[in-house]
Amino acid sequence: MGEVSTIGLDIAKSVFQVHGVGVDGAVVIRKRVSRAKVLEFFTALPPCLVGIEACPSAHHWSRKLQALGHTVRLMPPSYVKAYLKRSKNDANDAAAICEAVTRPSMRFVPTKSEQQQSGLMLHRSRQLLVRQRTMLSNAIRGHMAELGRNGTAALLEIIANADDDRIPATARFSLDVLARQYANITAEIGTIEKRIHTWHRSCEESRRLEEIPGIGPIVATALVAEVGDWKAFSSGRNLAAWIGLVPKQHSTGGKDRLGGISKQGNRYLRWLLVAGAMAVIRYARQHGTKRLWLTRIMERRPIKVAAVALANKIARMAWAMMVRGERFKEPRLFPVAA
Repeated sequence: MGEVSTIGLDIAKSVFQVHGVGVDGAVVIRKRVSRAKVLEFFTALPPCLVGIEACPSAHHWSRKLQALGHTVRLMPPSYVKAYLKRSKNDANDAAAICEAVTRPSMRFVPTKSEQQQSGLMLHRSRQLLVRQRTMLSNAIRGHMAELGRNGTAALLEIIANADDDRIPATARFSLDVLARQYANITAEIGTIEKRIHTWHRSCEESRRLEEIPGIGPIVATALVAEVGDWKAFSSGRNLAAWIGLVPKQHSTGGKDRLGGISKQGNRYLRWLLVAGAMAVIRYARQHGTKRLWLTRIMERRPIKVAAVALANKIARMAWAMMVRGERFKEPRLFPVAA
């Protein structure tokens, strides 16, 4: 067996597929390795380039293999798909990964630390519970609407009052179960948010990001956890494109055609940034603003389009602050009247 220079590792729950090639591109390893023997297998190999698709547990294995001296590159699975030949199976997937990791134009995913992933678990848990609370709220309102009642807060009061005879006993039993679940989830969301705020106060980067209008502790900590190495992006525009805050292109023949934003990118960060931008715009509509750029785009574009544009600008400002180590500076304002 020749010396291995590049390995494509297709990870799974129990059995991993290894595809290794030498310096000349010839295949020197093609085998299956059980999960328990992965580290033993790579310990016996000389340091080499290892490609892995960025999927669940990929960051864990990247950290482990880097500790053994290997160079690990994580790649989006959608970018590896183009190198898959014929049928999809573990062996072909590993071969495609091995081929893709050597391409000079390939884009890679930075390996997240355990601290980053722990912070993201807080955000993912909160996001899941918020979804479940919304489902419960919709269910309660839908059931009560059948009885001629509306308004979630008022409905919860009616359900909690056992002496209220406006709800049949059988319906009250079902609604009481949903109401208890709603209250429990709301309490759990509050607990998670307290932990996020504690983390935010202890993180200098997060506190600096909070200075940007439209970014609060939730958004700031999510940016710190998701982005990690800000210098991995060559510009603020690249960061905004990675999040998914740029229009889709349908350009051809020298004619530029730009549409709305796509569903590609980091959906969670995009949702948070657009929500923060909407809060800034609502405040500006009610109380006015001295920000020249924001005033002009609100005059020219629909509110939701303006919110996406503002979210894009917020992402670019965050990148500039983090890369340059600066504090937030107010953009150009209207001149103050004498």
